[in-house]
Amino acid sequence: MENPVQLTTRFTQAVDYARQVHVSLRKGTQVPYLAHLLGVASLVLGETGHVPFPVTEDIAIAALLHDAVEDEGGLPRLRDIEAKFGKKVANGKTVVWEVGEFTVSRRKKA
Repeated sequence: MENPVQLTTRFTQAVDYARQVHVSLRKGTQVPYLAHLLGVASLVLGETGHVPFPVTEDIAIAALLHDAVEDEGGLPRLRDIEAKFGKKVANGKTVVWEVGEFTVSRRKKA
């Protein structure tokens, strides 16, 4: 059995970062955008032991921040994420996508 993901204060800092970056509501709703980001992080963390690679705190943080560059600042935002959370997180959108692809294919087989 795979070791559980250890979430540290970095994860908490990433939640706060995401809250500060995404202050808007989800389009056409009264739901804070952060709810979507927490949902994605929850789905990724829930795949621990079900994907052929370890789900790490960096992957969970990348899930939280997956829309920040595209929606809230472009390259300057990417550089800020890399400075605050590291290169693995800044490049993590690809890994988050891979977790999602494994999840979708696993659920289709079930």
